[in-house]
Amino acid sequence: MDSIIFDVDGTLWDSTPLVATAWTEVFARETSYHMIFTAETLQALFGRTLPVIAGILMPELSQERQLEIIDKCCQAEHEALLSSREPMTFEGLEEVLETLSQKYPLFLVSNCEAGYIDIFLKVNKLSRYFKDALCPGDTGQGKAENIQRIVQRHQLQSPIYVGDTLGDEKAAHTAGLPFVYAAYGFGQAQEPEYTISSLRELPSLAQRLESAAP
Repeated sequence: MDSIIFDVDGTLWDSTPLVATAWTEVFARETSYHMIFTAETLQALFGRTLPVIAGILMPELSQERQLEIIDKCCQAEHEALLSSREPMTFEGLEEVLETLSQKYPLFLVSNCEAGYIDIFLKVNKLSRYFKDALCPGDTGQGKAENIQRIVQRHQLQSPIYVGDTLGDEKAAHTAGLPFVYAAYGFGQAQEPEYTISSLRELPSLAQRLESAAP
C-alpha cells in the first residue's frame, strides 16, 4: 500500500442532519411534494450520483426539472454547511489524517456535486492533508472512473479505497483497488478486503498492510 483514497459522506463525516433540513426547505418551496427529509432518509440515498437521487425522489418530473430542483438543494446545503458550527466529522478524524499523511499521500473521491468536497475541507480545515480530490460534478464521470483518474494522475502503485457503501465497494473493485469497509458509516458491503469499525483503526490496518508487503 502506497496511498489511500477516501470517500467523504459516511466515511469521514456525517452532514445529513443539516443537509436534511436544507433539502426539506427547498422541496417545500419548489415542489408540490410533501417531503420531510431526515438524516436516515439521506443516508439511504447518499453514495449515488445526484441525477440518480433526483430520479428516485421525483420520478414524475422531467429530468430537466429534477436536476433544477436537486441543484437548488445543493446550493441550500452548501450555504447551511458553510454557516454551521456543528461538529460533523467522525471521532478522531484529524488525528488519523495527521498520522496517515506523514507516511502516505491521501486523496478524496466522492459521488457529490462540484464544490461539496471544497466545503468539507474548508469547514473542517483539512485541506493540508489531501493531495487531490475528484467527484462527478468535476469530471462528469462516476466514482470508479474518478478513482482511476486519481491513480493515473499521481502514478499510484498500490492504493486502497476507504468507503462505507456497496456502491463504494463496487467502484473500488471496478477500479482495481482493495476496499476498506467503514462499518460505522451509512451502508453495507458484500466482500470487502478489510473492515474497520472506527476511523481510529485505520492507521493500525495501514501498518499491518505495510508490514505484510513482500
